[in-house]
Amino acid sequence: MALGVALLLAGMIAQRVRVAPPVLLLVMGALLGLVPVLSMVRLPPEAVLLLFLPALLYWESLTTSLREIYSNLRVIVLLSTVLVIATAGGVAYVAHLLGVAWGPAWVLGGAIAPTDATAVSVLARGLPRRTTTVLRAESLVNDGTALVIFGLALTVTVDGGELAAGQVGLLFLLAYAGGVLAGFVTAWLAILARRVIGDDPLLANTVSVVTPFVAFLLAEVVHASGVLAVVACGLVLSQTGPRTVTARTRTQAVAFWTLTTFVLNGALFVLIGMQLPDSVRGLTDGTLAHAAVVLAAVGGTVVGLRFVWGFTTPYLIRALDRRPQQRLRRVGARARLVNAFAGFRGAVSLAAALAVPSAVAERDLIVFVTSGVIVLTLLLGLCMPAVVRWARLPEDDGPRQELLLAQTTATREALDALPEIGTRLGAEELVVSRLRKEYEQHLAGLDEGDEESDRVERIEHEQYTTMKLELLAHKRATIVRLRDERRIDDVVLRQLQGRLDIEEVRLTGTYTTE
Repeated sequence: MALGVALLLAGMIAQRVRVAPPVLLLVMGALLGLVPVLSMVRLPPEAVLLLFLPALLYWESLTTSLREIYSNLRVIVLLSTVLVIATAGGVAYVAHLLGVAWGPAWVLGGAIAPTDATAVSVLARGLPRRTTTVLRAESLVNDGTALVIFGLALTVTVDGGELAAGQVGLLFLLAYAGGVLAGFVTAWLAILARRVIGDDPLLANTVSVVTPFVAFLLAEVVHASGVLAVVACGLVLSQTGPRTVTARTRTQAVAFWTLTTFVLNGALFVLIGMQLPDSVRGLTDGTLAHAAVVLAAVGGTVVGLRFVWGFTTPYLIRALDRRPQQRLRRVGARARLVNAFAGFRGAVSLAAALAVPSAVAERDLIVFVTSGVIVLTLLLGLCMPAVVRWARLPEDDGPRQELLLAQTTATREALDALPEIGTRLGAEELVVSRLRKEYEQHLAGLDEGDEESDRVERIEHEQYTTMKLELLAHKRATIVRLRDERRIDDVVLRQLQGRLDIEEVRLTGTYTTE
């Protein structure tokens, strides 16, 4: 109940004060953590890694552009591997300078290193497609790198001993290759299951719900990266789904996952906020000042390293790669500054910190610093709107042009196929002529394409949609009145309401993936 109320309040407040919902949810979670009856609530790390993370990463990967990932693969790989390792090492070095032993320092670095996919998806909205894709893909993949570093550091810290460079390399290879392979196997099983099930949307979407957890657990069984398994599985299914998933299944899936990820995202930020008071309670008065110093230094290191990365590696790449196509893909300093601000940390970092066993003497310090860095990076999200305005990023006209291309090509090819379809189905000539006229009118509007015709078409569409929605509302009120007068049954009411709802969704385009 508390989570639900916090979600509702944060959503309503965010609409009025224009503050990013994750920040408000963190604040509400911290306030809930001060309530005595809720102060004992703990966020089990296993719940984040097994319940929250697979579902959230799966939907993020399903709705990410694979083409854009291919186009920016080098940047994404560098961000999700080299930058993560550099961040973990930088944090470990700074923490060690401030008195933290090397083992716990690397544990802290591994926990803090990855950016958070859920925070990025919320706080980086409205950016150009290329920037958004790079940020989302980075946050989807870098969890795997960071969790391997964290696991290695934790093993050395708890069990003692050392790991050879070859052994570390083998573990990284297993994590990546095993995770991707587990994702491919799970995607193949999901496609096979959908073929066996057929067109039943409930069963097909049950497969969709189970899929990310199967991928995650299958990878974990072979000690590979469950995160990469979920991401690889989602990317494969994003390519095969449009051919194999029916419209009813897809509409139901979008509605389900949109609500589910909204609730999971919000609940996760509230639960993170609820751990903040507890992270302070775990420190004594003597260690709190030291922990605050470590937090300030580590927070500055995390943010600073991302800024340094954004203004060094691009110039190194430019010096090494002078191909004409590479020059066309160069990004200006203002756009790189936006990327530098978007290094938000979140649930994976806190789950890793909470997973540190109590046998590690610096556990309370690790949890406190990790929680503080999460808050610090999310507070930077408050600056994002101002940074984006200052950056004056060029308008991304690509999606609109591609939408026009898709609509025009699809309409023309449908017109060309209309006679053959009419003959094959034995349709009356009157029906064929009516459809031809509708498609020709639609194509004429697309072909004109000038600003004035677009404006007129938009006005006509808005007026048509408004009138149609009013008529639908009138019909809906009529059938409800007939039900109240006991002239029709509730079953009939629901059947007719369902048809009217489908028509309303078609007119308003309620179900979208963004």
